[in-house]
This record gives sequence, structure tokens and C-alpha cells, in this order.
Amino acid sequence: MAVGCRGGEPGGRGVAATDARAGAGGPVLAVTVPAGEVKRCSMGQFANRMDTEAFQVFWAALQRGEFISDAAEQIGSYRKQGSRWVTACGGVRPRRGRDLKGRCLTFGEREEIALATAGGETIRSIARRLARAPSTISRELDRNADRRDGRYRATTAHALAYDRASRPKPAKLAVNVVLRERVQDDLLKRLSPEQIAGRLRRRYPDDPEMWVSTETIYQSLYVQSRGALRRELTACLRTGRKLREPGRHSGTRKNRIIRDMINISERPPEADDRAVPGHWEGDLVIGKRNQTAIGTLVERTTGYAMLVALPDGYKPEHVAPALTAKIQTLPDALRRSLTWDQGPEMRNWKQVRIDAAIDVYFCDPHAPWQRGSNENTNGLLRQYFPKGTDYTTVTETDLDAVADELNDRPRKRFAFATPTEQISELLLQ
Repeated sequence: MAVGCRGGEPGGRGVAATDARAGAGGPVLAVTVPAGEVKRCSMGQFANRMDTEAFQVFWAALQRGEFISDAAEQIGSYRKQGSRWVTACGGVRPRRGRDLKGRCLTFGEREEIALATAGGETIRSIARRLARAPSTISRELDRNADRRDGRYRATTAHALAYDRASRPKPAKLAVNVVLRERVQDDLLKRLSPEQIAGRLRRRYPDDPEMWVSTETIYQSLYVQSRGALRRELTACLRTGRKLREPGRHSGTRKNRIIRDMINISERPPEADDRAVPGHWEGDLVIGKRNQTAIGTLVERTTGYAMLVALPDGYKPEHVAPALTAKIQTLPDALRRSLTWDQGPEMRNWKQVRIDAAIDVYFCDPHAPWQRGSNENTNGLLRQYFPKGTDYTTVTETDLDAVADELNDRPRKRFAFATPTEQISELLLQ
């Protein structure tokens, strides 16, 4: 089930804009409950973190080694929102919502209840369809209706149930001041949480109240809702990370290295001195919410640029055919090599090499200077497409017009000739 993108950070900053909807643009569904049956309760604000089933899908994907953008996409969100969730949780997967085993009503079931009741369906009919007891549906309508107007809304009901189910246990380091001060002092001495936990058991063998586990220290540092240790103390850890990162276990991390890639060190020397035309550098320029992008290609000898439209996204299955089609417009003499960074969008590089008849090489990690001409061109493109541009609204015709303007700019390294003039001379030869 998709989770909306408005509000809904783990701090609950925003109120969801909609309740159960019949579809895009559908009416907000609310059910009127007799005023006498509405119990007094504090109004809750719905946040995406409260949909624990969907929220746990996101965290489970991260633990499998998925990228944040892919994990967020699985629940209908986007990378920046996923990054906010990870930051707010300190990089620690929340325990709440794991292994519910169907005992509690889910947000999806509450949407079904709102839809069905608005359509006049009886409580017993709803219960049969959801495989729930009629008393469960009856209590749900009684407990979680909006006390202000007696109407049942899925978002309000889920927020009320979520708040009512919260039974937070105070963290040991929050209530034991002496223990907390001892742990903080040891952290300032650059001791690791494991060393601190082991040392406490050695110092106080007969006082369990002065014991603490390694995981409790980490949780208190990174999960600020526990209210125990200041996050600034993470700087005292060996890694100094502000967010906790999962350990790397074999088979659980997504392979970020492109298979069988050919390193830039194997590129012909003629490409390095820019003496022979036909050697290209390529990259992506990412747009709004990291969901859209365009490709850029720059010829090393002439500085000639071409822009590649990616209207359907920039996953490997989108990038390879788009690059191939653009490169195939070039004459054979200008198709010698293409140098790219090690981005996952080029996992299908072998397809590009075969279909476009061009050799493909990859830069070293974190070495943008190995594609200096391309990086410079990407900077020029920001004059036309500022950061945050939605490239789905930019047509291939628009990109060709921008590329023509870039190629008509005089360049100092060519004695103020333009890339168009430079490549035209080569083609005439």
C-alpha cells in the first residue's frame, strides 16, 4: 500500500492531507457516528511513521542493502523523504510494527472501513470481508471516531489508535543519573560502547543497576526519543558517525560495483592528450527530488556537447537505450570511447558497447577530475536548468536547443572558436 508524501516524517510534523479516497481526486470519506457514542479522546495527527506496516517495509528494504531511493519507492515515497526518516531515527530501525501477526487493525483496513461505511455497508458485512470479528469493527467505530464532529476518518482513527497503544518504557540511562554520568565520562575518554559495558560489569559485579548493554548505549546515542545521551557524543566514537549504519554482512548489501567494468587506466593514450577526436565523457544531471534526470555527453577534443532525454527515469534499463540512440547519431569516426563514473545507472554498459559500437570505460571512485570536460559542462547547464528542475517537463527538442547554444559558446582553449566550429572542421577532414 502506498504511503502519502505530505508531512509524515518520524517526528510527525505534518498532518496527512487526505483520508480514505475512492481514487485520485476522489471525495474524502467520513462516517457519522451518533454523538452519544463518541468517546472523549485527544485528537491525534496522522504521520507516515504510524503506518507501521508500510514503514517497516521501508526499513526492511534498507536492511537488505537497497538504496534509500529504491526502499522509499516501494512504499510510494521518494529518496529525500526516506533520508528524513533515517535521520530522525538515527539510522536505527524502529522496533514498533515488527511482527504484528495481524493482531491490530492496519491503516489499509481502516481505509476499507471508512470506504465501506460511507457506502452504507453494515458492520457484519465489513467484518466478513476483512475477516475480523464484528465486535472489532464496532469498537473501532466507537473508539476512534473524531470527537469533534462524530465522523470516522481513517487517518484520524489510525493516529488515535497509534497514540493509545504507545506504552514507552523509560530508558535505563535516562532514569539512572549516576550510570548515565559514568557512561558519558567514558565516552569522552574515547572508550567504545563495548568497552564501557564490559568495564561497568567489572567495576560493579554485584550491582546490576550499574550494568548496561552495548546496544543500549548505541540506542541512547542515536535514538534521541530515548532522551538519555546527547547525540553530540557520537563524535567520541571511533567512526564519529552521526547516523548509525548497519554492519556489512556477506550477501545482504547491494553490489554497487559494476560487473566486469573496464577501468579508465585501460583507455587508449590518445584519449588522454585529446589529440584524436571521438572520445566522450558522460554523466547524469539529477533533477527534482532525485526522481528525474538528463544525460550529458561531451567530446574531449572539441568540447562538443549532446544532451540525452530520460523521460521515464534513470535506471539502467532507461539509460542504456537512450544513450545508445544518441550515440548512434554520430559518424563512426566520432565513436571511439565513452568514459563514465561508477554510477549504478550504467550497469547495462555492455549493451551500450555492443549496440552503439563504442568502447566504455569507468573512472576511479570519487575522481570527478577524470571527466573534467563533462563536469565543467554540467556546471554550465545549471544556468539553464537550476537544481530541483523537473526534467519530465523538458522535451528532447528543448535539450537540443540548449545543446546548440552551449556548442555555440566561444572557448578560450580554442582561441575563442566554438565547439561547433571545431567539430565541423574535423568532419570536413
